[in-house]
Amino acid sequence: MATAAAGVKLTRKDFVSDQDVRWCPGCGDYAILAQVQKVMPELGIPRENIVFISGIGCSSRFPYYMNTYGFHGIHGRSPAIATGLKATRPELSVWVATGDGDGLSIGGNHLIHVLRRNLDINILLFNNRIYGLTKGQYSPTSEEGKITKSTPFGSIDHPFNPISVALGTGATFVARSIDVEVKHLHEIIRRAHDHHGTSFVEILQNCNIFNDGAFSALTDQDTKPDTQLILEHGKPLVFGRERRKGIRMRGHALEVVDLDDGVSESQLVIHDEQDAALGFLLSLIGPPTFPTPLGVFRAVDRPTYESALADQIRAAKQHRGDGDLDALLHSGDTWTVE
Repeated sequence: MATAAAGVKLTRKDFVSDQDVRWCPGCGDYAILAQVQKVMPELGIPRENIVFISGIGCSSRFPYYMNTYGFHGIHGRSPAIATGLKATRPELSVWVATGDGDGLSIGGNHLIHVLRRNLDINILLFNNRIYGLTKGQYSPTSEEGKITKSTPFGSIDHPFNPISVALGTGATFVARSIDVEVKHLHEIIRRAHDHHGTSFVEILQNCNIFNDGAFSALTDQDTKPDTQLILEHGKPLVFGRERRKGIRMRGHALEVVDLDDGVSESQLVIHDEQDAALGFLLSLIGPPTFPTPLGVFRAVDRPTYESALADQIRAAKQHRGDGDLDALLHSGDTWTVE
């Protein structure tokens, strides 16, 4: 491999593998792949030090299309694989590509624990609110009443909110973007990498075969100014085509206000990525009453799992030396079974 370490300037083409991309034509995964491949050269990391790990689903084909190391795991277990890899090879840049089904259903338990542990890895969760690979069953993020092959009379399950779930675990970096908002997605992926700790990015992604148009109100040029709320640290929560709408705190709840009705920007909520309570409140709002927040909900510093593990191992060696495995196996109560 030509690497950045060898003084070779990498480009997007260096991260494009020789595998034919086999997603459905028009799938939002293509846009996500393109932005990840564009971000990688900016990081200055040798390709042999980058690893993409996935589980099962359309999103989980991702490692095949990245010209880096990769691991295609089993359903929902990519966070566990990533944990083992990062804990033993902390110098690697580890990325997890997962979906709403893979990450929040069978993999939900693995996801919440990797988030609370805070390894320095990056998790990209593609949310199309459907099981696409298995041909259109409802997923953990499908809305109530969703009619699918597995819910012909409508889903009666209340959906997971991926951002709320991540914030509830104490995750140190939580963000949301959209597949077709390429500049915004590029920025969020870059920020996710730059964060020291577990970064969780929900990417709203269109499945044009089994759930087409699920996010059309957010992507349509005529509607998105009023349906997107772009979160910017230190700036007021303003949206709308003329930026004449905003979000104000009323009591313990958020409300939409019109700046043409005598409300000034000084009365609006100022976004603070370190305010956990505000981040959680923002994770709960959305249509039809509110716009959908996009951007970084939370970004805070906390020691990483792998660094604490390394410190513990060093301390144990200083206290006990390298140890004697034979002595350990024969210590304490032992029995000989004949």
